[in-house]
Amino acid sequence: MTDKQEAQSLVAGVSKVHIDQNKRSEVKSADPDTALSLSSATEGEGDDDDDDDDDDDDEDPMVKALRSEGKLKKNDFKAVGGMTEIPDSTPQELPADSDLADDIPEDTDYIDLVHLKIRELEPLGLSRFPKLESLILRSNLIESLHELKNLKCKGTLEELDLYDNRIKHISKHVNELTKLKTLDLSFNNLKHVKHVDKLVNLENLYFVQNKIHEIENIEGLNHLKNLEFGGNRIERISGAVLSLPSLEQLWLGQNRISKFENLDGLKHLRILSIQSNRIERIEGLDGLVGLEELYLSHNKLTKIEGLDKLENLTVLDITGNKISKVENMKHLKNLTDFWASYNLLDSFDNIHDELGELPDLETVYFEGNPIQAHNPTQYRTKVRLNLGKSLKKIDALYIASNQMVQ
Repeated sequence: MTDKQEAQSLVAGVSKVHIDQNKRSEVKSADPDTALSLSSATEGEGDDDDDDDDDDDDEDPMVKALRSEGKLKKNDFKAVGGMTEIPDSTPQELPADSDLADDIPEDTDYIDLVHLKIRELEPLGLSRFPKLESLILRSNLIESLHELKNLKCKGTLEELDLYDNRIKHISKHVNELTKLKTLDLSFNNLKHVKHVDKLVNLENLYFVQNKIHEIENIEGLNHLKNLEFGGNRIERISGAVLSLPSLEQLWLGQNRISKFENLDGLKHLRILSIQSNRIERIEGLDGLVGLEELYLSHNKLTKIEGLDKLENLTVLDITGNKISKVENMKHLKNLTDFWASYNLLDSFDNIHDELGELPDLETVYFEGNPIQAHNPTQYRTKVRLNLGKSLKKIDALYIASNQMVQ
């Protein structure tokens, strides 16, 4: 388990890192025509050439340097609000939406138009691309998807990425893209899920950070493997989830869910993330016999329970709850990672009795518990002595040559 995976404990149930690697270079100045220096302008500048030497003594260093290099004349700048306004010699302007796709070959199978402040799809002329397989329009200002009706690539498009736009409604024309395997509508302004039930080939569906209250209208997505609803306003796990027989990952962090329900039928589920909700008990998970990773940080748990059937569990995250005792874990022989920071654990003997015989346990997090606060100097040594030889990391420190190293 890598450090990056461990950091998921503090992430809102979001597995997919939405970072654009092809970010368009930004406009160099806030105003396309001018840039402001951070030094105060000289007061009382005159037009008399005889005063030039005196003015130079108090002149803005940036202005003075540019003038000495012959790049700026005396009348090329002026004082504005106590600042010196200097023309930008290399202003950049974003092209019009209608020009963005002009140079793209019509037989292309991949279009990536990111961070371009695109407001509408129509000017892009996307109907020119009949062989398109991936359409990436991340981080723009798109509000409507109605123009998807004119796409000529409905029989080839497999990926539609509209992450970080201003979409409020899912157009009915999305349902016409029946070859889609990945649809990302994260970080938009959606309140309802609709017009995706015909996407029978869909494998990955992302609705992270919207304003959605209910998991709905996803019946029939028999090939869906990854479903993300982190950062919404969902209050319960609806029965619609049971209609997803192939689901392997379910991410529900940062919602308002108070209990586990409607999960028993997900026989292929490997990852369940439900951090930062309102869960009070671990229950209703007996049917998840294939579950490997369970993320329950920042809920209202007071007891470790309900894990009897989860023998394939490799990662258990209970960070930031109110659990005072490690229990009901001896049978988790495949467990490699146990994250229990910031709880109420106060007994090394208890940790030894419950976890000491787990053969594959490599990483534990106990910082922020009474066992650390009451034993600050011997804490890590005691943890190591009470756990097995497989242990490799305590909190963020690796064990090597009888010492802790970062």
